[in-house]
Amino acid sequence: MSRTPIRLYMSMSLDGYIAGPDDRAGQELGRDGGRLFNWLDDRMSPGINGQVVGEAMATGALISGRRTFELAGGWNGDHHDGVPINVLTHRPDSFAEPPAGTKFFSDVNACADEAREAAGDRAVMVHGAGAAQALLAAGQLDELELHVVPVLLGGGRPLFEPIGLGQVELELVRHLEGRDAFHLRYRVVHPS
Repeated sequence: MSRTPIRLYMSMSLDGYIAGPDDRAGQELGRDGGRLFNWLDDRMSPGINGQVVGEAMATGALISGRRTFELAGGWNGDHHDGVPINVLTHRPDSFAEPPAGTKFFSDVNACADEAREAAGDRAVMVHGAGAAQALLAAGQLDELELHVVPVLLGGGRPLFEPIGLGQVELELVRHLEGRDAFHLRYRVVHPS
C-alpha cells in the first residue's frame, strides 16, 4: 500500500530562488520576488496553470515552516477549504493562541504522520524551504512540484541550502508547460 504523498509546491526562479533579496514582513517575497507568481494570474483559466492550482487546492492538509506561516499571516487560519495546518518549528510553545485548525510541531515525523492521516487519500501540501528541508532530511518528503519561472533573480532566498544530506536523487514524473512557468514534478528516490 502506498502512503499519502507529501508534496512541496514551490515557485522558483531559474537560478533557484524562492524569494528575492530582503524577504521580511511587509516585503514577504523580497525585492522583485512577486515576479515568481505572475503565472498565478492565469489560475482561473481552464489551461495548464489552472489545472496545477486546482490540484494544489485539492490537497487534504498543509505542512508549513514557521517563518513561512508567520510571513503569510497564518493564512488567517485557513489556507484552503479548512484543511488542517501543521507548522514545523523549533519553538512550538512560543505561539500564544494558534488559529483553529493549526498545530505546531517540533517533531518532523509526528508532523508528517498527522498530516498524512488528516489528508486521507489526498496529497499533503508543503510550503516553505525550511519545512521542505526538514521533511527531506527525515525521509518524509515524497515529491517536489516546482513552478519554474523564466527569470533570474540573481539573489534572494534559495530553495535548498546545504543541510548535510549529500546527494539526493530525483525522478521527473511530470512536466507541464503553462503560461509563464514550467511545472515540474519530481519524485524523491528514497534509498531502499
